[in-house]
Amino acid sequence: MLCEFQCAIISANMTQSFNISDELYNRLKADAEARGQTIEQMLESRSTNGADQLSRAEVVSRIDQLRDRLFAKYGEMADSTALIRADRVR
Repeated sequence: MLCEFQCAIISANMTQSFNISDELYNRLKADAEARGQTIEQMLESRSTNGADQLSRAEVVSRIDQLRDRLFAKYGEMADSTALIRADRVR
């Protein structure tokens, strides 16, 4: 069975309806309730987090580029784990 779900499209300030299964609706509702949110609040939060993920992906890409530049300039750096352990013992 399908239920009708209303979703606010923030950028257009309008409401759009679409059908989702009762099972999906119940999962969304349970997830939202577990977070103390409405379904709409949870979906907005996930949408925002998705945008943050893109930014994180850019940051990871920049880190990888920095690692590549450092490797090209200095070569492979020695593992300092043993030195750090020795410092902790002191």
